[in-house]
Amino acid sequence: MIEVMMPGHEGVTFIAQASSFFIEVQVRRVGENVIIWINGAFGSGKTTAAFELQRRIPDSVVYDPEHVGFFIRKQLPKSIHKGDFQDYPMWREMNYAMLKHLSEEYSGTVIVPMTITNPDYFAEIVGRLRGVGADICHVTLLASRETLLKRLKGRGERSNSWPIQQIDRCLASLGTEVFAEHVYTDELTAEEVVERIASLSGVTLLPDTRGRFRKALDRKLITIRHIRF
Repeated sequence: MIEVMMPGHEGVTFIAQASSFFIEVQVRRVGENVIIWINGAFGSGKTTAAFELQRRIPDSVVYDPEHVGFFIRKQLPKSIHKGDFQDYPMWREMNYAMLKHLSEEYSGTVIVPMTITNPDYFAEIVGRLRGVGADICHVTLLASRETLLKRLKGRGERSNSWPIQQIDRCLASLGTEVFAEHVYTDELTAEEVVERIASLSGVTLLPDTRGRFRKALDRKLITIRHIRF
């Protein structure tokens, strides 16, 4: 993928992606709103990537659809709770409405770290947003079962925890073409994952001037803050 500046088109970035058969050109204006949806199994690095991107993309925000699920569960009687809050139609509708509003009203980048494996639910949110003209780059972070298990246990998850129980289901669904683009993270560093996502979405990253210790500390704090009990 190559960024090209064209004379007479200041403020416009042309992103050319070449293959042996074609060249695809996308146009993205500086400051234009884009939604970066980071999908992936639990332990794939979505949250870390999201906040590292936010750190390096000016005027960017992280939007977490999970908070809508927490709100729904808190407001409903336990007797009618569903096992997965994504099964509530209002969870899908509320997140669609929020992201549509952000795409229309906010000029910066919106980063969405959220696992979604049901193709119908994906279509209800991401598909509908694309249908109304929202600029969405969807990326799925993938890793082997062994890598995911190691990462999850490294952050304190037990063998019977919800995230570990979902590994096989997530891998089976997210590896399909519906959830492209795929980024395999087993051998990638956090920096490489962030740079790959930025390249796919056509955004420019600010330099990361932190030292190695500060980077490691910041990422550990992100993990701790987002552990669900």
